[in-house]
Formats: sequence, structure tokens, C-alpha cells
Amino acid sequence: MSSLDMSRGVCALVPGLQHWLENALFAVRVVDAAAPRERDSRRVLLATEIGHATHRDILINLIDGAPSLVATANGLPARVAFGLEDMGFAFALIAELARPAAIPAVGDSASARLMTLAGRVARSEATVLIQGDTGTGKEGMARFLHTQSGRTSGDFIAVNCAALPETMMEAMLFGHRKGSFTGAANASEGLFLAADGGTLFLDEIAELPIALQAKLLRALQEGEVLPVGATHAVPVNVRVIAACNRDLAQECAAGRFREDLYWRLNVMPLDLRPLAERPGDIAAITAAMLLRHQDMGKDGFVWPTAAALDKLAAHAWPGNARELGNVLQRALVLRDGDRIDAHDLHLAGAPRQQGLRIVSPEPVAEPIRLRDVAHHSKLEAIRTALRETDGHRAAAARKLGISERTLRYRLAEMRELAAA
Repeated sequence: MSSLDMSRGVCALVPGLQHWLENALFAVRVVDAAAPRERDSRRVLLATEIGHATHRDILINLIDGAPSLVATANGLPARVAFGLEDMGFAFALIAELARPAAIPAVGDSASARLMTLAGRVARSEATVLIQGDTGTGKEGMARFLHTQSGRTSGDFIAVNCAALPETMMEAMLFGHRKGSFTGAANASEGLFLAADGGTLFLDEIAELPIALQAKLLRALQEGEVLPVGATHAVPVNVRVIAACNRDLAQECAAGRFREDLYWRLNVMPLDLRPLAERPGDIAAITAAMLLRHQDMGKDGFVWPTAAALDKLAAHAWPGNARELGNVLQRALVLRDGDRIDAHDLHLAGAPRQQGLRIVSPEPVAEPIRLRDVAHHSKLEAIRTALRETDGHRAAAARKLGISERTLRYRLAEMRELAAA
């Protein structure tokens, strides 16, 4: 939890700001604007209290008219001016201006409780398993765990297991000796040793082949890795954080994931909910993304209107924060006026498969499994799963019992067939 001072004048002018900041994972201390301050402390002050401000502070002003953000520059603090209509987003913007870079945007009370728990988990050395849909912020959570741990002097290395070439997975993770296979002209330490003393984040852990899961289990249990072509194991001191957008317990039950590895990874489980289930985070993430897309407001800042924020809050967000980021980027480029209004937000419904004629299948009583049907039925099963999940690919992949990567291959095949 980050510390933030707030002047008594600010508390009197906008009493709701303190509650928002505390809900956004700040430890707020109410102080006199002229009170002595700790080194590197940050304060939220009234614009009229600028004489007590440093370049690290945030000045606020309640006005009639269009809101504005003036970024920190030339030794002057950031300044946020807003009216009653824009007060909600202004609170979120102030929180994200003050938030340290390594801490994810939070505005929902349940998310704040999860981040508090994650902070306690970070200070341990336990292995962590993060589960949640695509786009819910699993890598952001992993980076938070690293920065809040005692391993910040070591590297944070993120690996997407689904992106590793299957034939090279073992060598890339555990290293290899020179000449251990064709093309191995030089030795490589591998990602485990590269993260020695730090944190290794294994995203999409369910994509690891069963044979490699056994070697990962030994690395976790014994604290050592055996590079390809080596005869002696090499000690390694690394904290592993794994993530998956599927239910690993179900993967174990289906025989696609080792149960012993699951229990070794699931020491400290953290489940990330879909964005639609944490509406308080939408304004916070919107503020953080708009700041990032606009270079922290150094060349001006485009505010969303209250109507735009209402539209964002009402959307189902099947793509979670990733979809939200895309929507905001489009709105910044394609907006008609000086602000992002509701009509500037192009929110897609269920994705449509362009060029495909969809034939309604007969109802089935049992869950669809690709391995149980012929090639033509596989494609029909994918169409059915996408309709039943409103186009949510991660949910469709889980329903079909396949990985998202396999689903992407199948969708590409469907597009090729449609174009033929």
C-alpha cells in the first residue's frame, strides 16, 4: 500500500476523494498544507496551497466548465481542475497520477482486498498460481508480486509457454550445453538460470507438454535444473509464478496436466475476476490507460465525458482490460470533439466470423469435445461454442477442451475455407 498525504483543505472541498484513494490502495494521511513533510512524500493540495507544494505533489481545483490536467513540468506540480460532473473520473485520475508504476490500477473494493492479500503473499517465498481469463491482468499481478518481494534486486523474466517452440522448450527453460543437439553451437544458461535470484513468470503454464511438466516439477522441488546435454544438475534460486487462463484442476482431471505439479504450483492461489465483475476498476484502468496513451498528459489530456464513462461501465468486456485498452485507443484517434464522448466508443458485441455461413446444429446433451468429432463437425463445434459464449474465445476454448492457441489455428482454418 502506497502512502499519500492530503491537506485538510482538500478534505473539506471534496470529502469523497479520501474514500476513493483508500479504496484504491492508498494509505491516506490528512495533514496541514504547511506541515513539515517526510522526504519524497507526495501530497494532494488545493491549487491555492501551491506555496507549500513540491514538483511531486498534485494540486486540485473545483471549477465550472471543462476539466483539465496540466502535467508536472519545470519544477511545478501536476494540476487537476474539474467540476461536479467530472468529479468521479477526476478522483480516479488523481489516484493514477499518484500511483507508483509497479502497482496495478485499482478502484474496486474487492480488487483492493485482493491486492492487499497479494502484498502479503509477495513477501513470502511461496510459489504462486494466478488464474483468470485472458486480459484480466495476470502479468501485471506477477510484476506486482515481484516488486513487493525481497527479490527486487534480481530480474523479473516473463515467459509465455504457448509461444515457445515445442521442440526447443526444454533447452530454452533449462539451458543446454554446446553440441548437445544439432545447431547448438554455443551453450545457453536457459531462462531458469537467467532469473536466478529473481522471479520467473510462466504464463499459460497449461501449454507445457506432459514430459516437460515432470522436469519443471523437479526444478521446483529440488531447486536445481539439468540443462540439455549436461550430466550434473545446476542449483538455481528462483521464485516461480505461474499463470493460466484455464482451470488447472479441470486440466488435471482431464489428464492434460500433472496433478503433482498442480499441487506444487498451487501453494498460493490468486484468482482474478473478469473486468465486468469489478466495475470499480473500470474508471481506474481507464484513467491509467489514458495517461499512458497520452504520455502522462505532457502534451495535453483528453477527458472522457460522464456519458462515456457510463457506457464503459455498462459494457460486458469479454476481452477484459485488453479490450478496454483497444477501445480507448480507438476513441483517442477517432473522436469528433475535444473529449471522448459515448458515441466515440465503438464497443463490439460478439465477434462475427466474416464470410462464414453458420448452420444451426442439432442440440447436444453432452459438452462438445473436438477429439470426439470428425473434421467437419469440429468446425461446427467451434461455431456453436463461440455462439454459446458470446464470442469469448477463452471461454469457448475451455468449453471445447482445447487451448486458445489451438482455437486460433482452427479459426484461421475456417477463414481460409470461407475464402476458398
